[in-house]
Amino acid sequence: MYLPLSTMKQKLTSVIAHTAAWLFFFGLVLGFVFRMPEGNDVQGRILSASFLLFSFIYISFFYLNTFVLIPQLYLKKKYFFYLVTVLVLFTAVYTIRPFEKLVKRFPERGQRMEPPRAFQRLPDTLAPSPAEPDRKPPGQRRRQPPPTDIVSIILFVAAWSLSTAICIIREWRRTESRMVQAEADKANAELSFLKAQINPHFLFNTLNNIYSLAITKNEHTAESIMKLSNIMRYVTDDVREDFVSLENEIECLRDYIDLQKLRLGRKMKVDFIVEGVVTGKKIAPLILMNFIENVFKYGISNHEPSDIVIRLSVQDNHIVFFCRNKLFETKHPSARAGIGLQNTRQRLQHLYPDKHFLNINTEDGFYTVQLTLQV
Repeated sequence: MYLPLSTMKQKLTSVIAHTAAWLFFFGLVLGFVFRMPEGNDVQGRILSASFLLFSFIYISFFYLNTFVLIPQLYLKKKYFFYLVTVLVLFTAVYTIRPFEKLVKRFPERGQRMEPPRAFQRLPDTLAPSPAEPDRKPPGQRRRQPPPTDIVSIILFVAAWSLSTAICIIREWRRTESRMVQAEADKANAELSFLKAQINPHFLFNTLNNIYSLAITKNEHTAESIMKLSNIMRYVTDDVREDFVSLENEIECLRDYIDLQKLRLGRKMKVDFIVEGVVTGKKIAPLILMNFIENVFKYGISNHEPSDIVIRLSVQDNHIVFFCRNKLFETKHPSARAGIGLQNTRQRLQHLYPDKHFLNINTEDGFYTVQLTLQV
């Protein structure tokens, strides 16, 4: 199984970043050890068992907390077990004293502790005489406990804080990514549903038009079937994409308008005008079809002249659609018109967020639609 190139780059970047961070950390530690009076043999410290123990403890705890404790305990709300485990590890570090062993600041049991250099050259009058025994009885002598290894504790807390912060940020990014993916999946599902509503409705109306031609034995029936075939091929093949060629969309609209002309004959006049350079432009498929369907559904009368204007122009990075028809009253207003318009608005919101302007106006008995798309 091969990983995508982007994933491999991310993993490689992460490995390099972690390696650089650990080298920087150990460089600081060794620099501190080098400044200690007992730590001038840095090469010997690096190869010593105390340095290997020091490195193993903090590296192991860092990645144990990052990849095991937080994902398996904390994120699964097993807070008690997580707290107990961290306290056990803290106690182990407190007992082992890894930093103290590294610098050998305090001698091990049985070794003779050398006095600090500042007190190694005291005057003879102040130095205790070897002939004078300690005046305190042996029973009154108190052995002082070794001081706490503060540096080891601080490093433990730092490793815990940093690994916890990394896990929280990583989990937040994963949650954010899942939310974005869920929103995208939801939008795609809604868009697919809207397309499923458009296609059957569109084909149903077109078949009705051809049926009317066949009933009247119109000589253009064969031509209509051919145009319908072109439309169906376009709808079933190209509409699967979110954006299609503007040239193909115009051809589909032209075939549909020609079908309507064949059905209605000379009772109507349609001016379909295309302006500008359409080559190379993209548009959402069938986004204009609902407006044109409504033009022929409500802008045609058997008793009055019906003039329809449909204009599509390309201006720089904008596609401007305009249609205008006289509005005639219908005996049985269809609810499908409102549903189709609502679906078109939703598709515009999904596919052209903040990149479209739709103005629908009914004035002086005329129905006007103007849609501007930024492409």
